[in-house]
Amino acid sequence: MILDRHIAPYTVSAQETVVTALQKISANESRVVFVTDEHGSVTGSLSDGDVRRWLLAEATPDMSRPVGEVANSSFVSVSEGTPMADVSGLVRPGVDRIPVLDERGRVVAIAAPGTASVRIGDRRIGPGQPAYIIGEIGNNHQGDIELAKELVDRCVEAEVDCVKFQLRDMASLYRSGGSSSAGEDLGPQYTMNLLAKYSLSADDMLRVLDYCAEKGVDAICTPWDIVSADVLHNYGLPGYKIASADLTNDELLHHVAEFGDPMIMSTGMSTETEIRGAVDLLRSHGAPFILLQCQSTYPAPYKDINLRYMDRLARIGECPVGYSGHERGWHVPVAAVARGAHLIEKHVTVDKNLEGNDHKVSLLPDELARMVREIRDIEVSLGTDNPRVVSTGELMNRVNLAKSLVAVRELHPGDVVKSEDVAVKSPGRGLQPNRINDLVGRTMHRKIAAGDFFYPGDLAGEAAKHHEYSFRRPWGLPVRYHDIRPLLEVSNPDFLEFHFSYKDVDLDPHSFFAKGERLPQTFTTHAPDLYAGDFLINLASEDEAIWERSIREVQKVVDITRSLREHFTCEKDPVVVVTMGGFLPDHHVTPDERKPMYERIQRALERIDEKDVRLTAQTLPPFPWLMGGQQFHNLFMDPEDTAWFCEQYGRRLTLDISHTKLAANFAKRPFSEYVDIMGPYTEHLHIVDAVGVDGEGVQVGDGEVDFRDLAERLDRYAPGVSFIPEIWQGHVNNGEGFFVALDRLQKWF
Repeated sequence: MILDRHIAPYTVSAQETVVTALQKISANESRVVFVTDEHGSVTGSLSDGDVRRWLLAEATPDMSRPVGEVANSSFVSVSEGTPMADVSGLVRPGVDRIPVLDERGRVVAIAAPGTASVRIGDRRIGPGQPAYIIGEIGNNHQGDIELAKELVDRCVEAEVDCVKFQLRDMASLYRSGGSSSAGEDLGPQYTMNLLAKYSLSADDMLRVLDYCAEKGVDAICTPWDIVSADVLHNYGLPGYKIASADLTNDELLHHVAEFGDPMIMSTGMSTETEIRGAVDLLRSHGAPFILLQCQSTYPAPYKDINLRYMDRLARIGECPVGYSGHERGWHVPVAAVARGAHLIEKHVTVDKNLEGNDHKVSLLPDELARMVREIRDIEVSLGTDNPRVVSTGELMNRVNLAKSLVAVRELHPGDVVKSEDVAVKSPGRGLQPNRINDLVGRTMHRKIAAGDFFYPGDLAGEAAKHHEYSFRRPWGLPVRYHDIRPLLEVSNPDFLEFHFSYKDVDLDPHSFFAKGERLPQTFTTHAPDLYAGDFLINLASEDEAIWERSIREVQKVVDITRSLREHFTCEKDPVVVVTMGGFLPDHHVTPDERKPMYERIQRALERIDEKDVRLTAQTLPPFPWLMGGQQFHNLFMDPEDTAWFCEQYGRRLTLDISHTKLAANFAKRPFSEYVDIMGPYTEHLHIVDAVGVDGEGVQVGDGEVDFRDLAERLDRYAPGVSFIPEIWQGHVNNGEGFFVALDRLQKWF
């Protein structure tokens, strides 16, 4: 059992509603809350079982009823100071969280089984949480308070979760009663002389801790003696570190454990028997703790580090475990996180050549920042052990690289497919090769040209049907030149949107229309996303050659759009959709860096003849899938700076719902805010679903977009604006994916 003194998740006022209590029960994952009166005294408990029984007993349960009226007044509790062995004896099925009460009946802690997770400051440390990364400054400040503050700054810039120091009272720590090392062996003498030179006084340490609070970073400290522990306790820290050298110092462990705050204990230079003894001691106080695997040599040989011992520590302590590293480099802590470390501690210095043992095994600030980034990358990469799903990027590459079943000869409705009618060919747009046995023997309900793909619909035996829709705004279909006729045979869209490839822009657009032919629809165009040689339009590029070519390529699309107009019935100038650029291969820029990039785009657009078209900037996702892999977009994601660009330069947007939902997810902001801010600047819409931060092009209704709310907001902020369903691979099987999306959108749009 441990005593969790972070009691807010476990308590609810008697005047709050049953709904509020249920929300707390769900959030604390403990299946119970304790109800308090106006004086803070506990009057009852409410478990999920209590709620079920109450619901069954009530004819018409009122969930807004005060929770104090339905709480269970017969609950198990203990008085403050009750031995932990006695508390553990009260645990039974249905009772595994026990409030510890002071003499007035107020909760001071919650006794809970084990220490699956530990809270330091606002961070919970344990399974399912990001690793808690500590920048260990220790004594690397060389006794200089200004250097200590500089190291804090560098740690904050590296985005660690916490910084750590060490505090010693030399008079009480050493047998000499001070810093004198006369009569000591060479090793202790060397250490004592260093400490005498480079330790901070208690007052200076508290000044540095104040500075950490100003910088908004957690700060903890290792007390090497009881005097130092009391100084730190009186100051108020969110947790304490126990050095490996003090694992057998029962007096210090008892003293710090009595504070009731989280303890992090390194296990270097200790036997397993000693580790078990320290664990038993901490448990006797109910202290929440974390054990760290540590090799206390400087630098530590890789052969002695033994990361696998973290698994054994987890079993010994039944607690979160981590790694405190003294080896060279930062790759071992990264590996430790991959092996399950919940906490990482690594020394940091401004100069590895300074005097002292720790400097040569410390990281420089840029190295610490790299370690933090790589740990965060590893955490994302670990993913889950759920059944495997194909990622968005893999789906795109699967189309390009995989194979499909194609027709060897022309097939007509009524033909029965034979094995000799089918071949396996690339690309992977159609029915997968492993479905060949399902296909052979099927009767076709459509005409299939030689070389064309078979699709899942061919297995269902469904004949093509004509699709009719009625929306409150103009709707269209994405097409390539070769898609126009087949799609118009099965639908009657208000417009067509040409999604050009880099080869399409070199074709004669008039060759796809009869002389003088004018379709009743209007049209829009979309500039190519990728050109030969891996070139991407980037009007924000500082590379003059890329910038100039990007201007030429956009102008070329505008010119083609103007020339296509004679084949369509256009009451308004056609929309041109362009991905304006601002992407990078490996990182996102800061908000301050974005404005010059927008200004660079505007200078490029001023070079383009936009006569007779409506040139729009497409809103973008944080992690686009380009050239077979993931990159980083920076512009037309944030709603405020996107709106600034539109307002400043009189520009309009193509609001891509999938892209913008991904951007909102990435920023951890409500998607509705993005629609409200960018909607008034929207000229055109790409409507499609999204998942996570990079799952774009998802079928409508299969992702995370609330389409009912979206439709209401677009009616308010972008009424009458045209849209297409931009489903990834929606064009296959004669637009099957587009029509599924349109069928689903009818109820909202």
